[in-house]
Amino acid sequence: MDINLQAVTWLGVFVVMLIVEAITLGLTTIWFAGGALVAFGLAIAGVDTLLQIVAFCVVSVVLLIATRPAAVRWLNKERVRTNAESLVGATAIVTEPVDNLAGKGRVQVKGQSWSARAVADDIQIETGKQVKVTKISGVKLIVEEV
Repeated sequence: MDINLQAVTWLGVFVVMLIVEAITLGLTTIWFAGGALVAFGLAIAGVDTLLQIVAFCVVSVVLLIATRPAAVRWLNKERVRTNAESLVGATAIVTEPVDNLAGKGRVQVKGQSWSARAVADDIQIETGKQVKVTKISGVKLIVEEV
C-alpha cells in the first residue's frame, strides 16, 4: 500500500473513531482514536504496515488500560444517583417477613414500601427487624439483617 494511502487510511480511522465517540459520549472509541493517530504518524514516517498495525493495537490497549479508570471517575464525579440507586446502603425496617423460598417480603425504606428478598435463600428475616439494602434486582431490594 502506498505510504500516502496508508496515512489517509489511518487518518480516516482516527476521524471515524472521533465521530463515534462524539455520538456515543461513553468513552467507547477514544482509545482507538489515539492508536490510529500513532499509526498515522508512523505511516507518514514510512514505517512498515505491520508495525503500524501492531502500534495501533498496542497504543489502543495501553491507553484503554492506563487512562479509562481515571477518565470514568472524572466523568462520573458529579453523577447524582437516582432514587432507586440511593437506596443501596440504606437501612430499612421489615414490614412483612422476608422469605425467598416463599417469594414474600416487604420493607419500609425512606418512606416507601418495597418488595424485598434476602441475600441468600436460606435466610428468613422477621417483621420489625432492621435490614441493610445491599443491591437492587429489578423492582426488589436485596437485604441483609443488620
